[in-house]
Amino acid sequence: MDFNKTLNLPKTDFPMRADLVKREPVWQQFWAEHDITRKAVEQNRPNGVFVLHDGPPYSNGNIHMGHALNKILKDFIVKYKTLRGFSAPYVPGWDNHGMPIENEVTKEFRAKKQTPDKVTLRKRCRSYAAEYVEKQKSQFLRLGIGGDWDNPYLTMKPHFEATIVRVFGELVEKGFVYRGLKPVLWCPVCETALADAEVEYHEHTSHSITVKFPLLADPKKLADGLIDPHVVIWTTTPWTIPANLAVAVHPDEEYAWVKCEAGTLLMATALIDSVIDVCGLEWHEVIRTCTGRGLEGLVFKHPLYDRESPVVLADYVTMTDGTGVVHTAPGHGEDDFRTGKRYGLDAYCPVDGSGHYNQTVGERLAGLHIKEANGAVIEWLRENGVLLNHTPFEHQYPYCWRCRSSLIFRATTQWFMNIDHDGHRQKCVESIKQTKWYPAQSINRITSMVEGRPDWCLSRQRSWGVNIPAFHCSDCGEVLLDSHIIANVADLVEQNNSDIWSEQPAEFFLPEGQKCTKCGGSTFEKETDTLDVWFDSGSTNRAVLESRPELHWPADVYLEGSDQHRGWFNSSLMVAQATKGQAPYKTVITNGWMLDAQGHPMHKSLGNVILPSEVIAKYGADVMRLWVASVNYMEDVRLSYDILDRTSENFRRIRNTARFILGNISDFDVETQAVPEADLLPLDRWALARLREVMNNCRAYFDEFEFNKVYQEVHLYCAQDLSGFYMDVLKDRLYASKADSLDRRSAQTVLLEICKRLAQVLAPIMTHTSEEIWQALPIGNKQESVLLSVLECQDFGPEDAAVVAKWAPVLELREVVNKAMEEFRQGGEIKRSQEAAVLVTASAEMLASLADYTGMMADLFMVGGVELSEGAELLVTVSKAVGEKCPRCWLIKTDIGANSAQPEVCGRCAEALT
Repeated sequence: MDFNKTLNLPKTDFPMRADLVKREPVWQQFWAEHDITRKAVEQNRPNGVFVLHDGPPYSNGNIHMGHALNKILKDFIVKYKTLRGFSAPYVPGWDNHGMPIENEVTKEFRAKKQTPDKVTLRKRCRSYAAEYVEKQKSQFLRLGIGGDWDNPYLTMKPHFEATIVRVFGELVEKGFVYRGLKPVLWCPVCETALADAEVEYHEHTSHSITVKFPLLADPKKLADGLIDPHVVIWTTTPWTIPANLAVAVHPDEEYAWVKCEAGTLLMATALIDSVIDVCGLEWHEVIRTCTGRGLEGLVFKHPLYDRESPVVLADYVTMTDGTGVVHTAPGHGEDDFRTGKRYGLDAYCPVDGSGHYNQTVGERLAGLHIKEANGAVIEWLRENGVLLNHTPFEHQYPYCWRCRSSLIFRATTQWFMNIDHDGHRQKCVESIKQTKWYPAQSINRITSMVEGRPDWCLSRQRSWGVNIPAFHCSDCGEVLLDSHIIANVADLVEQNNSDIWSEQPAEFFLPEGQKCTKCGGSTFEKETDTLDVWFDSGSTNRAVLESRPELHWPADVYLEGSDQHRGWFNSSLMVAQATKGQAPYKTVITNGWMLDAQGHPMHKSLGNVILPSEVIAKYGADVMRLWVASVNYMEDVRLSYDILDRTSENFRRIRNTARFILGNISDFDVETQAVPEADLLPLDRWALARLREVMNNCRAYFDEFEFNKVYQEVHLYCAQDLSGFYMDVLKDRLYASKADSLDRRSAQTVLLEICKRLAQVLAPIMTHTSEEIWQALPIGNKQESVLLSVLECQDFGPEDAAVVAKWAPVLELREVVNKAMEEFRQGGEIKRSQEAAVLVTASAEMLASLADYTGMMADLFMVGGVELSEGAELLVTVSKAVGEKCPRCWLIKTDIGANSAQPEVCGRCAEALT
């Protein structure tokens, strides 16, 4: 007789090979055709609405691994909240305005040798941004990201642009906005001002120079009798020397007149030795000293021009570098500007927007770019005999985050938001304290960013963006900034789009008869500056959360990269706090940067970039998603193909766990064949308790956004509890027991519950595979999709804890037995563990803890027999089992032939065959 045909062998259409690259698009099509995302949002959800607000990626270029990491993490949260009974709508969005798109479009026109007008340029920018929205949308969808992809928010949509204008109007009305001349970080390549969030700091080699300024006026007679008196300054920006208008000293530090071969030099006493050493001076003598405050009133002469450079006092002067005397150019530094303003100095800025000197610096330097000017200024100082030292200097320096060129401080007239107006800064700090931050220490970063940020420079000198709705009197230049007019502009933008500002003349936006409040003039010109794109993104909470009926303000969660503490987290807080009186988020989560296997940042120039499209093509999206779940994303994360290979192996282990279960419950009808919990076999009762413990742990980890702990919990559960123990032990019971026996139905009852809960808890992570598992479950009344189900696993209560605790000694002993069995097998006496018998010698206390399981020990340890004996130490002795091998179940049995109707097999198999 062919006994194999009498066994209950696994049957399932669920394939062993995942073939994710081919199957994932099929499931995505299933979700789209069945409108699963909409149903998940709109169906009855008992826990209310949960809103994760999407930080908008820039619609320029294909997505990279940083995008994938961030979007997948968001999808984890949204899908988990959906499974927990929330309506969790996800509205994806894009940032569309700004310099990078304008630059790319300008290149297109330049290649065609065309010079477009502003309207033509803007229209092409709009279509260019739309093209990349569609490209990135398809790439995000391929990752399995759910959301309202048919109706995303775009910062270039008329409604959104109008909201930007209205939010700006609210700030104007509340007194936050002003226009002024101030030094701002400026990119000479992009020819625009930059906000703090658009600045990166990199190692940079500067020209370090030490220069002496001759004394011109000494009203306090501090230099009487001194030979050739000079003050000594140090700077790393020689190109700013032509803009020097003063020299600053610390009021409370001591300064000394030092006689040496270069004359009598004034410098900080604390830095005399380092200055003498750097300048290579062979001898020196301190003549006299005084405090910095006592030097106020001295006037020195500019080293290149016939111009005064008076001594001014400033607390920011340090004694760590240089000479203790700071060369002061109010047009090229924020501290210098404030000091200059206090002393009535002009914000003289002889550098134009492209980084070239204007004519005010004289014929020798006019027209030079500042990079060339460094050498020219140094040479001129050398010729004048005032250059004491010139050496390279390595330090951190600001760079443009778009074009990667070094920046300058340049005094220009810009629009600003006053961060300290009406106690705004402190209110923001208080709102930060009321927000929950992940990781916890990130609160320190955002707090320092807010406490230290300067006024927000809102204006940009660009064509592609939302224009600042201000006007200038054509006769006197007076600015017209009126909230009622701004509201009218916003309405016109909403009816059209922001291009209308470029298409129509000033009078189109102004009420009839509008007059200048200063001179009474009646003709006006429109402001040409656009708003900072960070103002666009900072307004998303107003434009999106307040306009979409399925959402609410404030958002429950923001999740972006660590750079957004000075970016989107910051700008959103500035806008929301000023206009709504609180932060726009309740919780803020930060993810880290993408690194390669060696810990280097992924960058095209390093050749170490792994693209999402490459990973999907090789492994599928679910392997990438599982990798995201496996890492501590709140820190910088590493990725390599070796790492992905290991993740793929773990994915297969989890998938095969589900396949085993599905194969063994194919003939199970939960409605009619499920075994009540009270009647479950002890091992199955343990498995059910352990499942509840795992599910409870996973829910706690999900609630704290600790996805790597979810991954670890599920992976270990599948590898150790299920594959390594429970399912391994069950095989004999499932395959050889009578098909409808209690033994088998008890196991199937628990296996179905395990598979169902695994599909649900993994749905946020392995979203395609979970759907495949869900659809294969033999449940007649299950939800249309796993994404429409509710994860309601029973809590892990005291009874479950007692069951797990009671089984702990059995599992510990099994480990000891397995080790002894392996040693015995290696000796060549047996091939399978079922051919062996074990004698377990243990203490009376341990034997007592095993008493309830003695009748099932052979099955649990998968051996031919188990004998227990009391002894002082735990000892396992292995020998060959007594009996014959049953040809049906392959176990060593002593009752073969006991049933005359089936004399070839053991008693259990004979019953199954009857």
